[in-house]
Amino acid sequence: MKKTLVSALTTALVVGAASTTFAAANPFSDVPADHWAYDAVSQLAADGVIEGYGDTTFRGNQNITRYEMAQMIAKAMAKSDVSAADKALIDKLAAEFSDELNNLGVRVSNLERNADNVKWTGEARYRYWSNRVEDRDASGHNGTGKDKQNKDRLKFRLEPSAEVNSNWHVNARLDADLNTSKDNGADGDVTLARVYAQGDYKNFQVKLGKQALFSTETNGLILDDDFSGAQVTFGKDFKTTLEAGRWDLDRANDIVSAAAAKKDSAANYQGIAFGYAPSKLTLGAAYRHFGSNAFTEVDTYKNGKSTSDDANIWSVGAGYKFDKNWNLEGAFAKNDEADNYETAHNIQLSYKGADKVNAGTWGMYGAYRYLGENVAFAPTYDTFMNNTKGWEVGADYTPFHNVYTAISYFDGKQLVNDKDAKLLFGRVSYFF
Repeated sequence: MKKTLVSALTTALVVGAASTTFAAANPFSDVPADHWAYDAVSQLAADGVIEGYGDTTFRGNQNITRYEMAQMIAKAMAKSDVSAADKALIDKLAAEFSDELNNLGVRVSNLERNADNVKWTGEARYRYWSNRVEDRDASGHNGTGKDKQNKDRLKFRLEPSAEVNSNWHVNARLDADLNTSKDNGADGDVTLARVYAQGDYKNFQVKLGKQALFSTETNGLILDDDFSGAQVTFGKDFKTTLEAGRWDLDRANDIVSAAAAKKDSAANYQGIAFGYAPSKLTLGAAYRHFGSNAFTEVDTYKNGKSTSDDANIWSVGAGYKFDKNWNLEGAFAKNDEADNYETAHNIQLSYKGADKVNAGTWGMYGAYRYLGENVAFAPTYDTFMNNTKGWEVGADYTPFHNVYTAISYFDGKQLVNDKDAKLLFGRVSYFF
């Protein structure tokens, strides 16, 4: 892992207590007075933490090695006049770079090494949907039967990650959801959405427990949900992923979840996926099998109920990044066991993209989506409506550090009756 100027500024935080102001003279010719890091770099030089190069340059955009970073941390650890908060940050840095510090002769105690073995991240999210569906079909596949539907939701998420050893971590996700139309919280729920152990080795990863179920090869065209089971991924540029377990059908689209309510709440699941991403080009293919009595309750529209309790889905996807701004991607999937609405496909062109940690970043996209309900089980799209096709446009923006906003609009048709289906979506997220 290499770091640049940001690493040096992190260290500056832990040595800042040595001086009350950043008043030191800057010795580096390539850090002008109006540079955003001028004060920190000047103080680091004055404190002897950094020395720069012999030609009076700092070269802040150049990667530094872990060994060079450890040298700065060692100098920070030698300071005694630091606050408790700064001392805690020093301990975290020391734990991360303990091997390099030991090579420098700076010993790190076991307590310091494990000081940061549990990390917490999270999100507070608000979402709003407003959809207009013309004359919903009698089966109600697109909702409650109303022509107009508005809803908004609040979500609070916590994601702890605990280090077991150098290879294994335990990860979890706790979600609290609230329907804001009911102020008393009666329509809210708290769930342990994920909890799994993850082992990382060279070109090999294994996950065990309740974890993400995402159709990576199609970038979420088929699935963006969770399942309980095991996942193994191996390879470098060419990766193979094997999965097996149980998938909760209540989280599926309208037609599948309605069938699950009558027959079987979960499906047995097995899948294999391949991915190849050498540079700008990405390629993927996958096969997934789901088995459940619930599928026999699915209405085929032509021949009554389905006679199969299986879903066998093949999928392919590709993407190409033209430069740092433009990206084109497409995907196709088919359920061999379905009698109708058995295909789904998507093509999307994206420009830039908002980065939640970088204020001022933004992006936009345009896409065409065809989402047959017997294959697009739980797609990732915020504008998803069951069994529809049409065009979508959207944009996202990061107004402040760790504050993300997005808006999308879908304009299409229902596959059942070719009548209008439109949806407006908005989101604001605060990450911590």
